[in-house]
Amino acid sequence: MTAARAQVAALHRYPVKSLLGEQLAVADVTETGVAGDRALAVIDTDTGRVAGAKHPRLWQRLLTLTAATDADGVRITGRGLDVHSTDPTAAETMSALLGRDVALTATPPEQARLDRADPDAVLRDGVTAAVPLVTSTLGGAAPGTFFDFAPVHLLTTATLRAIAALHPARRADARRYRPNIVVDLAGDGFAEDDWVGRDLRIGDDLVLRVIVATPRCAVPSLAHGDLPHDPDALRVLARHHRVVPLPALGPQPCAGVYAQVLHPGLIRPGDAVEV
Repeated sequence: MTAARAQVAALHRYPVKSLLGEQLAVADVTETGVAGDRALAVIDTDTGRVAGAKHPRLWQRLLTLTAATDADGVRITGRGLDVHSTDPTAAETMSALLGRDVALTATPPEQARLDRADPDAVLRDGVTAAVPLVTSTLGGAAPGTFFDFAPVHLLTTATLRAIAALHPARRADARRYRPNIVVDLAGDGFAEDDWVGRDLRIGDDLVLRVIVATPRCAVPSLAHGDLPHDPDALRVLARHHRVVPLPALGPQPCAGVYAQVLHPGLIRPGDAVEV
């Protein structure tokens, strides 16, 4: 089946895990995801865990920083910060901003772990509250990477319209949900739910297998650069779209899907998407 007039609307890459990223005119999607995506991560040197905004009480400031790829690596900028990943003082500079001792690494620690705050507890108690945490091992369907589970994340404009229709302010911004590929698709439902277990062809060569709905953590509710704190970006999903992505998780607020790469390829905005 071909989704009616489905095409790539936008492409995104996040060179440092949990930092703001960059929009792309073309994406080279390899077997391990978009080239340069989550190439680096911030490590909490006290715990050895990967720092992530999924634990907002400690790490929501990561989303005030932007990472952009250049010829020499990654440039990290933010209010009062402009540092390059190759700068020997980068970790010290970021530690001062984040208020914790951190390291910047391109090599996932063995059994790399990340803390995820319970999203319902964050909605109830706020982003600065001490709430229950679940510690998970990164990699999942993409071992040896900094991806939470799988190397490619997709979101449709239909899902964004569905969220906006239920949002008190009638808004939804793709940046809050951090997709790699935004697919322009008619309608206003959670269309990606029907893609799980199916293959997508995008452009001439790229083939993805959709493997699971994307469970949402506290991140969509947080401030993202110039986007303000917005609990309803998560609350809409918690109230109206709970899906069981994996049997061990139970019903979770979900938006978008994770996918594996079956055949790599270059893709661009405007490329057709076939299911």
